[in-house]
Amino acid sequence: MTHSEDPHLEHPAQPQEALPRLKLSLFWRTFVLLAMLIFFSSLAWLQLFRTQEYEPRILRNAHQIATVVNLTRTALAHTDAIARVSLLKALADEEDVSIQTREPDDRITPFGETTIEKQLVVEMVKWLGKGTMIASSVNDQSGLWVGFAIERDSYWLQMDPERLRPLGGTAWLTWLIVTTVLSLAGAAVMAGLINRPLKRLSYAASQVREGHFNTSTLDENAATSEIREVNIGFNRMAERLAKIEAERALMLAGISHDLRTPLARLRLETELSVADHETRELMAGDIAQLDEIIDKFLDYARPEPTNLGPVLLSGVISRCIAPFRVNPRMDITVDVAEDLHVKAETVELGRVLSNLLENARRYGQSPSDGITRVEIVARVHDGWVLLRVRDQGPGVSEDTLKNLTQPFYRGDTARTSATGSGLGLAIVERSVQRMGGTFSVFNNSAGGLMALMKFRQAEAG
Repeated sequence: MTHSEDPHLEHPAQPQEALPRLKLSLFWRTFVLLAMLIFFSSLAWLQLFRTQEYEPRILRNAHQIATVVNLTRTALAHTDAIARVSLLKALADEEDVSIQTREPDDRITPFGETTIEKQLVVEMVKWLGKGTMIASSVNDQSGLWVGFAIERDSYWLQMDPERLRPLGGTAWLTWLIVTTVLSLAGAAVMAGLINRPLKRLSYAASQVREGHFNTSTLDENAATSEIREVNIGFNRMAERLAKIEAERALMLAGISHDLRTPLARLRLETELSVADHETRELMAGDIAQLDEIIDKFLDYARPEPTNLGPVLLSGVISRCIAPFRVNPRMDITVDVAEDLHVKAETVELGRVLSNLLENARRYGQSPSDGITRVEIVARVHDGWVLLRVRDQGPGVSEDTLKNLTQPFYRGDTARTSATGSGLGLAIVERSVQRMGGTFSVFNNSAGGLMALMKFRQAEAG
């Protein structure tokens, strides 16, 4: 009985799915942390200012106002009618203090909407005595109104309320916005300075990953000692990898070249010593296949070209498809503008197309009639030339598709009726990248395998 058929076996508990995490770049993570630090520091500073400076200052101002009220009340109480008029005029002109008679039907708006204002009212009543009334508006006239009595007469003393006005106002808001903007700009600059070396390291690592060792050099004279040590270590690693790559390519080319001589001698001996014609043809075919594999090795180990220039795409395609036109089991259609030029190298581009056509010949036969039908189409888009080579074969599985461009990898049995080195598509990808283009391969929705290349468009030379 299989595991799934055993009724006594319990299914293992399914692992709980992890909650999705918010993915931020290092720049934004550092920026948010710095912005939060600045924000909470500003709140702490504001609270400290409020408790240590603002509230005591407001209370001192309230005490001074109470003193002014007491002095005014004392002065009015000890002056006659004529002197009282002169005193009221002097207070209005010089101290911006207005004394008015308090009437029972006055419309009053009490002062003290916020907590600090209510505390001020309590303190001023304590200093001025019970019965003191403080208002923010009397008879629709705003100000700081303090009601007091002199014997049996009641008066209002009106003053400028700016001394007791709480935090706020347009000026305060403007300074707060300016400070916030400058703080966020500073946080962005700091985050950029922190993130810049890591961004350069990430770019250099991607260049090394693509095999571009000469374009991945980092600054070894960085001001920060930690960054300088990382850059030096990375540069030494890239130099080491470049040396290993060069030695590998040289060894591969040397081995492939050295095999040519014994293969040529073996071909000659086969032609002279094997009497049976059929056997001789089979042996010659095996030697030709070995020679073709050696060509693949040489192509793969070939150094990067340096003389890229405008190449007439239709001309290269015509030369590459000419050997396949004589094959009755291949049908090639071309849809490429006659005057379309790409930035490439003629021999290298021809090698790319020849590899793709040979790959289609071997593995791209139509399942219905065994004919290999290949479509070559080129289109221009935003300064790039999109070149598409498609067959109508059986395609490959999704697991195989992602490994097709790996060196020495050969696809599944659906597309491997012939033996080979497994370097064809690897050579194509490597060659296209050396010419500054991109290469991808995928199954076409209408059937078959499609290779898509992208080259820079060039003007006719």
